Amino acid sequence: MCGRFTFVADPEQVMEAYQLEEPFDFPTRYNIAPTQEVLTIVSDGTSNRAGTMKWGLVPSWSKDPSIGSKMINARLETADQKPSFKRLMGRRRCLILADSFYEWKKTDDGKQPIRISLENRDLFAFAGLWDRWTDGEEERVTCTILTKEANEFMSPMHHRMPVILPRSAEKDWLEHDVKQASDMKDFIMKLPDEKLAAYEVSQYVNNPRNDDQDCIASLT
Repeated sequence: MCGRFTFVADPEQVMEAYQLEEPFDFPTRYNIAPTQEVLTIVSDGTSNRAGTMKWGLVPSWSKDPSIGSKMINARLETADQKPSFKRLMGRRRCLILADSFYEWKKTDDGKQPIRISLENRDLFAFAGLWDRWTDGEEERVTCTILTKEANEFMSPMHHRMPVILPRSAEKDWLEHDVKQASDMKDFIMKLPDEKLAAYEVSQYVNNPRNDDQDCIASLT
């Protein structure tokens, strides 16, 4: 799964990497938690647009928006079949920007938090799905992160991991055209894994109220 991540990136780098025409407003975050806002990229078919969404999917047809807290992740293996995700796999795909995520490894002394990033670059994107929920004048735009079975690097820490898109695959994932959900699942399944790096951090990050540089400080 993916339950916490960071966004510590230069806005100009984001603008250039995703060819954004309009600036965005999103702060440096060291400990993004479920139900909080995340920075996302969507495409209208001609250009990319950056904006914020709440992390935790509320399907447009849901009667209870509190369901979002339970839908921070979507399993890639079944996302093309589940009612909450199938339509979104075909038409509402997004990038969720980050530069690392946290996982908690079970040890004899309890759970040890670990920060995981890409080995050769900082900024990256999770494969995300999004939806718009409305009730009268209330509107919520929310998203979820796709996850898959852990690779060899991640499996000692957890049996699941977020889908991190190679830079070369981001444009295809963002395509505005409507696709078959199963085709998009197959597209992700065939992507190569990015090389990752990891180090242990303090249990300070366990508290979602803590959101500063101490969250990413190495224990060694």
